[in-house]
Amino acid sequence: MIFLKTDEEIELLRESNRILGMTLGEMAKVIAPGVTTAQLDRLAEEFIRDNGGIPSCKGYEGYPATLCTSVNEQVVHGIPSDKVVLKEGDIISVDLCVLKNGFHADSAYTFPVGEVSDEVMRLLKTTKECLYLGIAQAQTGHRLGDIGYAIQSHAEQAGYSVVREFVGHGIGREMHEEPEVCNYGRRGNGIVLKSGMTLAIEPMILMGRRNVLIEDDGWTARTIDRKPAAHYELSVAVRNGKADILSTFEYVEKVLGERYI
Repeated sequence: MIFLKTDEEIELLRESNRILGMTLGEMAKVIAPGVTTAQLDRLAEEFIRDNGGIPSCKGYEGYPATLCTSVNEQVVHGIPSDKVVLKEGDIISVDLCVLKNGFHADSAYTFPVGEVSDEVMRLLKTTKECLYLGIAQAQTGHRLGDIGYAIQSHAEQAGYSVVREFVGHGIGREMHEEPEVCNYGRRGNGIVLKSGMTLAIEPMILMGRRNVLIEDDGWTARTIDRKPAAHYELSVAVRNGKADILSTFEYVEKVLGERYI
C-alpha cells in the first residue's frame, strides 16, 4: 500500500531530513585521511541524538550502526569499523536515516577523501546528475518508470552501469515503504505518481560492470570487479509541476566549498 502524506506530515518529514542534512554536514567536516569509519559513526549518532532525532538504521533488522559507510568498491551497507581507515584518494558513501516526530528521513552522499582522481570525480559528478534527473521526474502524472529511465539513460550514456539489486523506496512512518523506486526502467511504465507520495530516490552507479555481491558480514554490497561505486540519495515529495526536495545537501556544500561536486 502506498500512503499519501498530508502537507502537515510532509513538513514533519522535512524536519527529520533537516537533521539528517546537518549530520551529513558534520561528516563533511571530519572526513579526511586517517579517520576511521567507526569514528564517523560515533560522531553521527551523538549529533543526531543531540538534535532530538533517533538513528533509524541502528538495530534495523539487526544492523549494528548509525551509518552505512561504503568505501571505494563498496556500493551500500558498509558497516563502520575501527579497522577501516580512510586513505587519500578514497571515496566514501555515507548513508543514514533519522527518525523524529514519527517520520523517517533518508539521504546519502559520496565524499571524496583528500584528492581523488579525475576519473573517479567524473563518476561522482555523473551519479549526482543522475539523482537530480530522477528527481525532476517525480511530478504528479508522471510514472515510476520515468524516474528509472532518466537515471539509467544518463548513467549509461556516460559509460557507467546501474545497480539492479538495490533500489529507492517510499518513505514516511516506516523507513521503507512502497513503492520500490528502481534506478532503471522504461519511460511511461509503472504506477502513476500522485501528489503526496514521498520517495527516497537513490542512484547507485558503477564505474565497471553492474554485478554486485554481498561480503561475509552479510550486509556490505560491493562491485564484483572491485571498481568504484557512487551513491547519492535525497527524499522528495511528489508535487504538481515540480518535486519538493525534503532532504538537503546544503550543509555539505557549505563545508566542501569549491570541492563541492
